[in-house]
Amino acid sequence: MKVAVTGIKPTQEPHLGNYFGAIRPAQQLVEDHRGIFFIADYHALTTIRDPEALRTHVYDVAASWLACGLDPDRVLLFRQSDVPEHCELAWVLSCLLATGQLERGHAYKDALARGESPNAGIFNYPVLMAADILLYDADRVPVGRDQVQHLELARDAAARLNHLYGDDLVKVPEALISEAPLVPGLDGRKMSKSYGNTIPLFAPAAQLQSTVMKIVTGSEGLDEPKEAEGSSVFQLYSLVASEEAQREMATRLRQGGYGWGHAKQALAAALETQLAPLREHYQYLRRDEANLDALLEQGAKQARQIARRTMRRIRSAIGIGPAPSANFDKTVRMKL
Repeated sequence: MKVAVTGIKPTQEPHLGNYFGAIRPAQQLVEDHRGIFFIADYHALTTIRDPEALRTHVYDVAASWLACGLDPDRVLLFRQSDVPEHCELAWVLSCLLATGQLERGHAYKDALARGESPNAGIFNYPVLMAADILLYDADRVPVGRDQVQHLELARDAAARLNHLYGDDLVKVPEALISEAPLVPGLDGRKMSKSYGNTIPLFAPAAQLQSTVMKIVTGSEGLDEPKEAEGSSVFQLYSLVASEEAQREMATRLRQGGYGWGHAKQALAAALETQLAPLREHYQYLRRDEANLDALLEQGAKQARQIARRTMRRIRSAIGIGPAPSANFDKTVRMKL
């Protein structure tokens, strides 16, 4: 099976955008790929300064993905920081890439445009991401269209490494463009913690409904006709309701006498129907952090084996450590 690698940044409470934009597509991905999923706590250090918050978010992410159906017996799920080779390979790659490539990074340029002074972690973020991918000889990396730039840098890094030290040293990954839907937030923009417009994935029913009622809509009166297409309420409803239910809501909105408040109530009810069982499972998993640690370590143990083989190969090629004997090199390659 082809290997697909995905990183999940633990910087927030899981929300609907994570579920529809990442978790569900990942479940489909592992049907015909070997999935390697890591919780990117090193990446989170670019913004999180509270150690307890970081640990909490790691558990939140692990419990969320497991509650939503990720099977740890079929995929690798682990903490990035439990595999130190991520940082080692990032240093190697940073010595091969030009600073001009990093200066064009979206996150770095956006921070500068906002008048901020971004930390070096944001500048080097794409290098660590490239290491995350190349370390596991990924064939494919699922990315949104706005993330293709990061994968291109990983491909450049792989090509540079192979050109200098051996054509088959690392695999050059391919982009797997995600067709996941754009999930609108409360204000109509893409749902994101940075916009403060998220709907929590596992909020209690009452909180879920009160949050849904905050979705920005048009100002049409109750009796006025309303257009469903293009509204955030209807877009979200389309993610959870049957086609028949969608047609019914659209018809009622166009006819008038059916307000946005009614549509929001229908959305909240549909979300509760789908999310209530997942919430119960999430709460069960989240209460047992020792079990989550054990599951993450189970994945990390296998991930370390792959990462160490990759770095043994790279160290030998670039001249780090003693020169291996011919027999040692032959043995290593046979194991790979």
